[in-house]
Amino acid sequence: MFKKVLIANRGEIALRVVRACRDMGIATVVAYSEADRDSLAVRFADEAVCVGPAPSGKSYLNTPAIISAALITGADALHPGYGFLSENTYIADICEKVGITWIGPRPSCIEKMGDKAMARKTMIEAGLPVVPGVEGVLTSLDHAKLEAAKIKYPVMLKALAGGGGRGIRVIESETALEKIYPIARAEADKAFSSPELYLEKFVPKPRHIEIQVLADNYGNTIHLGERDCSIQRRYQKIMEEAPAPNLSDKLRQKIGEAAVKGAKYINYNSVGTMEFLLDPEGNFYFMEMNTRIQVEHPVTEQVTGIDLVKWQIKVAAGERLTLSQKDVRIRGNAIECRVNAEDPASNFRPDAGNIDLFIPPGGIGVRVDTHLYSGYVMPPFYDSLLAKVIAFADTREEAVARMARALHETVVVGVKTTIPFQQFLLADPEYQAGKAALDFVEKKMPTWHL
Repeated sequence: MFKKVLIANRGEIALRVVRACRDMGIATVVAYSEADRDSLAVRFADEAVCVGPAPSGKSYLNTPAIISAALITGADALHPGYGFLSENTYIADICEKVGITWIGPRPSCIEKMGDKAMARKTMIEAGLPVVPGVEGVLTSLDHAKLEAAKIKYPVMLKALAGGGGRGIRVIESETALEKIYPIARAEADKAFSSPELYLEKFVPKPRHIEIQVLADNYGNTIHLGERDCSIQRRYQKIMEEAPAPNLSDKLRQKIGEAAVKGAKYINYNSVGTMEFLLDPEGNFYFMEMNTRIQVEHPVTEQVTGIDLVKWQIKVAAGERLTLSQKDVRIRGNAIECRVNAEDPASNFRPDAGNIDLFIPPGGIGVRVDTHLYSGYVMPPFYDSLLAKVIAFADTREEAVARMARALHETVVVGVKTTIPFQQFLLADPEYQAGKAALDFVEKKMPTWHL
């Protein structure tokens, strides 16, 4: 097992990894920016190294500084968390060259699944169903128009290097495509350092179902059930739950087996998530794979009792899975709300500043993953996630009620949060019946009143 792990991230995920390592008797080093000097992860880690000023490009994305921090402190492994460098083959390769273990999958897996066109082609080869679309990248607007005419409108124009729901445009007509294509290329280039785009058929009223997979270095691969992540705004997840409501056992098994099949095909070796679209007729299609720990991993941990971050570390250290598929048992229901510093009444405008008071919820069946504390100054340089509130109960109905109670107890003074909007969604009959699809939030927005 590792003696010391460098954590190249911030916020709640950095603290989550610190805690997992401490449970395992592993020393930790947190690489932090100047803006995060007073963070809980820095406070609770065994060591901390400043890797640059506040802008992420000069700190959390600064590969030489992060590698140097690992070498200087004698870390024998590096955990990238999620976001930032977590799906970056360059730093994963460098780790291997300098004798630091990358806590994540092989660089070849990251590369195959990070390129959306290559991921699609690879999963077709593996025998997984995919949404009809272009095989490869679009070479020009004329090429895009030709392919869109073949698969028929509406279509989805996607950034090849996109992720986290970003870089996606729904196109209803050729006229719209002509207008949006150059804009989408420019946006993709700015956001992901690559202007390349690809095209897929738009699936109406789908659900977003993802499967958590876990694989070791010896070919042992299992899945830990599914999560429903359909509650999204502009392709950004707001709430997630496990297991997905209103799935038949047969369909649940088919999607899980497909995810394992895809992971095995690329010789995957870590925790990862296979993401699918599920249409109203029960057809599912591979969308993408995230080769890292997910923000929403706690709901899977709650219903399986399996610590995903610990297993991520164990697999990287060369340990074999001691779990088989038959050992995985789904018990109860878990829901996660991402509490973000955003103002729902002002089109979800991001907020930042001093947290004058923070009181987390508590009680049986409530978990809170957060880096927040009273007096914390939230920097304006990063994402707006403040906390993840997770409610767990024997039934989905009880979990919904428990989440409503937990959000009612959550006190954040100093910045606006998404809590009022999430309370509104939880009370909606369509959500409570487990019938929400990807259009749910946009559909409900006009009926929301503070």
